[in-house]
Amino acid sequence: MAITQWAPFTELDSMERRMRRLFEGIGFAPVLAPAADVYETDDEFVVELDVPGYEEKELSLEVSDHTIAIKGSRTATKDEKRKEFALHERLEREFERRFVLPAEADTEHVKAVFSKGVLEVHAPKLQIEQPKKVEIETS
Repeated sequence: MAITQWAPFTELDSMERRMRRLFEGIGFAPVLAPAADVYETDDEFVVELDVPGYEEKELSLEVSDHTIAIKGSRTATKDEKRKEFALHERLEREFERRFVLPAEADTEHVKAVFSKGVLEVHAPKLQIEQPKKVEIETS
């Protein structure tokens, strides 16, 4: 009789896959979200979103009230073969991510660049005016 070590994560992964299939079967598919980095430089706020496999035309970007909404949508590929996945984490349908920008972000001049599966969104910082000294006149 061989002694095997119990691996709880293997069982949890199996259970998670079964639960995902159950929810997908009734029309409720949990949405996986693409990974993101959000950071600030001296003159801008940047959101980088990993969307490998997506094309530029499958992505959309909206800015409203200092909130950036990034959506991705594509049709599922139709394979002739039925696949039994051991692990299925790739984004294959739709996703939506929202990021709230600080009040100092200039949302009128947001720019987006898509390259090598990464969408970069750049929002410049507003130019904060320095206080001006006003002379007080005597009457």
